[in-house]
Amino acid sequence: MYDFDLLVVGSGPGGQKAAIAAAKLGRRAAVVEKRDMLGGVCINTGTIPSKTLREAVLYLTGLNQRELYGQSYRVKEEITVGDLGMRTQHVIGREIQVIRSQLTRNRVTLLRGTGRFLDGHTIGVVDVEGEERKVTAEKIVIATGTSPARPDSVEFDERTVIDSDAILHLDRVPDTMVVVGAGVIGIEYASMFAALGTKVTVVERRERMLEFCDLEIVEALKYHLRDLAVTFRFGESVAAVERRGGGALTILESGKRIPADCVMYSAGRQGKTAELCLEAAGLAADTRGRITVDDHYRTEVPHIYAVGDVIGFPALAATSMEQGRLAAQHACGEPVADLHELQPIGIYTVPEISFVGRTEDELTRERVPFEVGVSRYRELARGQIIGDSYGMLKLLVSPEDRRLLGVHVFGTGATELVHIGQTVMGCGGTVDYLVNAVFNYPTLAESYKVAALDAMNKMRAIARLTGEG
Repeated sequence: MYDFDLLVVGSGPGGQKAAIAAAKLGRRAAVVEKRDMLGGVCINTGTIPSKTLREAVLYLTGLNQRELYGQSYRVKEEITVGDLGMRTQHVIGREIQVIRSQLTRNRVTLLRGTGRFLDGHTIGVVDVEGEERKVTAEKIVIATGTSPARPDSVEFDERTVIDSDAILHLDRVPDTMVVVGAGVIGIEYASMFAALGTKVTVVERRERMLEFCDLEIVEALKYHLRDLAVTFRFGESVAAVERRGGGALTILESGKRIPADCVMYSAGRQGKTAELCLEAAGLAADTRGRITVDDHYRTEVPHIYAVGDVIGFPALAATSMEQGRLAAQHACGEPVADLHELQPIGIYTVPEISFVGRTEDELTRERVPFEVGVSRYRELARGQIIGDSYGMLKLLVSPEDRRLLGVHVFGTGATELVHIGQTVMGCGGTVDYLVNAVFNYPTLAESYKVAALDAMNKMRAIARLTGEG
């Protein structure tokens, strides 16, 4: 007889949903989590604080209102880390309350401490006093998430040379900053600090950033970041970072030297599996601390599952939630549909990016014909009202069956807008639906109709020339 039917290690988005899904199915469920980390990295150091910080930056700088009120417009002249942190801590506190309430309401047992495997069915939970309690479970879900990868060659000091966790605890807004790595996290923070007035230099060893995104939209983002005084150094690698009095000198392999108040390393993420004692359960992680799973999120040990960032790509909070729910249902023998292949990607830069489906580059490589329909916010009444003249929405349409192949959005509300396209694609809808649909006016959602008409007109022009129309 086990203590629990399903035990989850980690209370981030994947862990929460796994435990609650099992509880909803009438199973005895428990979650193991450190005392000060309820909600996991997502709530405490990752998604929630970074997105709240972004919202605070946009509000306090008045950045979105400058088209209407002039480039010198600001809500607050001198923005301090206290101004930014106040909103962040408020939201984190509220979110932790919500999670605690959900777990309690669903009768999920919360075990405070650090979990490690003692054998395949037993977890040792070590509390802050160092006391270990043994708990057993029939099925176990690993949802420990990730932490920022820290290269051995870099001396982090939490103030001058930092990672994305420490950036939330800076004692002041830096005047200058170097961001090493132009991945999602690096570019999100680079854009936020640039909006605050920090002179940011981004160093990236690859020749472009956000390679999985639409090239046109990445170029638009790059243009805007340059407008905020961001300098890009692509095709460059960091040779050394030297801490000096009051700052750091970043030395590139090309010989360039960049002075800055602080250097933020965004060198990917490392799975938090080192403390788990996986070998006691017959498991192992790869060099990045990640665990391999099958289509049902089962590890090599059939009764142990893993979900979320610890299993690697796409490592998104939204995907992790769904993985947690599906893993729990599989573990409980409950029939369930697989994760839908159409998953949106949201990047909370300033301005934001979101897309679903394929990119132009992918379709071209695969020799799949497509037509492009574009709508620009500056041509929409809502775009003028909110002062967004740069936003755009792009539809990729199959000329053969008129289905949507991809939706790419850049600008205000991109991460919300993308779901309209996702729904049309998921339901097998065509561009005709968007052409004939009535959208509220004035809205940004109207951009779907404008882009659909643009694609339709291009397809009509080809039909006229070929005599197919």
